[in-house]
Amino acid sequence: MQDSHQRGVNSPVFRFFVAGLILLFVGKIILASVLDLYSDEVFYWQASANPAIAYSDLPFMTAALIGLGSAIDAGNSLAARSLFILMGSVLPGLVYWLAMPITNHRHALEAAALSLCLPLAGFLGLLAVPDVPLIFFGLLSIGCFERALRTNKLVYWSLTGVVVALGLCTHYRFFLYPAAAIIFLLVFKDQRSQWKNPRFWLSICIASVGLIPILWFNLSHQLSSASFYFVDRHPWEFQASGLLHIFKQAGLVTPPLYGIFALTIYLLLGRARLGDRNAALILCFSLVNILVYLLLAPWTDATSTSIHWPLSGYFPLLVFVPSTLRTASHFFASYFSDQTAHRLILLIPAIGFVGTLIALIGVGSQAFQTQLQPLIGNGVLSNKMAGWKQFSKHVSETLRLEFAAEPILITDNYYTLAQIEFFGLSQRGFTLDNDKAVRDGRITQYQLWGKERVGLINSIEGGEFLFITEDSTLDISTKHDLLADLCSHSEQLLHLGELVLFNGDKQFSFYKGNNLSTVIDPLELSAQACPFPAVAWIDQPERNAELSGLVNVNGWAFNEDIGIDKIQLVIDGETFGQVDYGGSRPDVVEVMQVMTDPNRPNIGYNYSFDSNLLKNGEHSLQIEIKNHLGITQLYGERIIEIRN
Repeated sequence: MQDSHQRGVNSPVFRFFVAGLILLFVGKIILASVLDLYSDEVFYWQASANPAIAYSDLPFMTAALIGLGSAIDAGNSLAARSLFILMGSVLPGLVYWLAMPITNHRHALEAAALSLCLPLAGFLGLLAVPDVPLIFFGLLSIGCFERALRTNKLVYWSLTGVVVALGLCTHYRFFLYPAAAIIFLLVFKDQRSQWKNPRFWLSICIASVGLIPILWFNLSHQLSSASFYFVDRHPWEFQASGLLHIFKQAGLVTPPLYGIFALTIYLLLGRARLGDRNAALILCFSLVNILVYLLLAPWTDATSTSIHWPLSGYFPLLVFVPSTLRTASHFFASYFSDQTAHRLILLIPAIGFVGTLIALIGVGSQAFQTQLQPLIGNGVLSNKMAGWKQFSKHVSETLRLEFAAEPILITDNYYTLAQIEFFGLSQRGFTLDNDKAVRDGRITQYQLWGKERVGLINSIEGGEFLFITEDSTLDISTKHDLLADLCSHSEQLLHLGELVLFNGDKQFSFYKGNNLSTVIDPLELSAQACPFPAVAWIDQPERNAELSGLVNVNGWAFNEDIGIDKIQLVIDGETFGQVDYGGSRPDVVEVMQVMTDPNRPNIGYNYSFDSNLLKNGEHSLQIEIKNHLGITQLYGERIIEIRN
């Protein structure tokens, strides 16, 4: 026995498992410390600062975990994610624990190692999201349930109930685990006797406690949470893109490993028909989690259904994947040499582990925008988890320089408000977000917290406020409406400046206002212009135009309330010349309903230049608009090609 254990410790699989586990754990620690929290994570943190047993989109578990982590060091992204990193790093051990009584030590170790080669699984824990505790409690529940069925010990039945209760306190999607257990007991004849087992019913009673948070919130708030998840979130109309579900999953899992999973399901079906209890058990938990999302993909939220939700179905299959790989190896050996067959099989987890590393690198690249942008260009990297530290410093400095007392903070989206609170900059914050907050099912929660429009109105005390817009996520029309709303309810709104990050990929504007009022009285409004953004268009040249000789640049631009002072042509980031502004464009005034620009209808511009002044090849062309308040905007960037 000791020799066998020693051989296991010295085996290549064990060495890979330990090395891979350490590599991923260290990688998660490093990336978690440099990546800012993204919108979901910072919302869960905000929920943790307002303790409750359930929230508008989830029960308490995710918020509790991120809150406990943040208690270590407030405002620290690594601390906030710490418990998720630990739970994610334990998942391979849970796979081993689940597999041991079903297979053997060697196969269980291989199954644990293979969990590192499932890209989305190896990635788990880096982000503080509900998938981590959901799968953690899911694997625990399967393992406890298997042991309860096999031994009928009270401790395992009780633990099954406790773990399922904790899972139900994590996410609605956890319902698929007890659903799979019920299907197993109904379909597998040898286990139907469990319906008469009092210990089984004790387990159900304990598990039912986990329904309290969900029931409490929904019964208290007109089923708003359940309505979002089961009705509002999904189109419930056929979408052809949903038919790509299988191909998306194959790409995310890696095609070779996805094929092995499919073969594993096929082999388990055969074993289950022959009465193999373990095969039937694993098959039920796997297929319920996979088929529900596969069948609903054309009618539901395609992004979530087709990406990370089916992950819960792959983890149980890992128990039998080592056996499937051996079957595949025997098949390859009938066509190739044993050595070639062995190498082909090793290639499957190798590709998967590379996929795991790519997933980590892909997310982690956000923290290195400054270094990577010169190499790959603008607009390529996501910045959802980048720039928030710089943003918080800028807000802190703005508050120090512009306000004698703490003002009310107002944001255009909910996650900007949550970031402000995460960095401890204000507790008097509100959001005007009626777009993303609704799409994400969180508007009800902000209403309950009194942090949205109604809460703002009820908290108005006069005084000053700071309004922040994330311009890189807004279109001009939406920003115009937000500013018009605030200007019509306040005595004055001044533009304080902008924060431009990552060459404009992430950009914010800051406005100082005072005497916010609930009453709209045009006679009492300040005569000062509202700091609306300029609106413009480049008619010529068109995008990707091939140009030579004399080039004409023309279009139109206006700025309601303020007017435009001058417009300059910018090529490749350098000022190329000042355009002639003031051409008559009554057509644009009528179509765009220009009402208060002092220059109307003379809002056209024109400029000509000799393209021989530029080298042949691609160039970036845009205009820089400066209004009468001195605010400048870059507009209409497009690529042109000079061919002389």
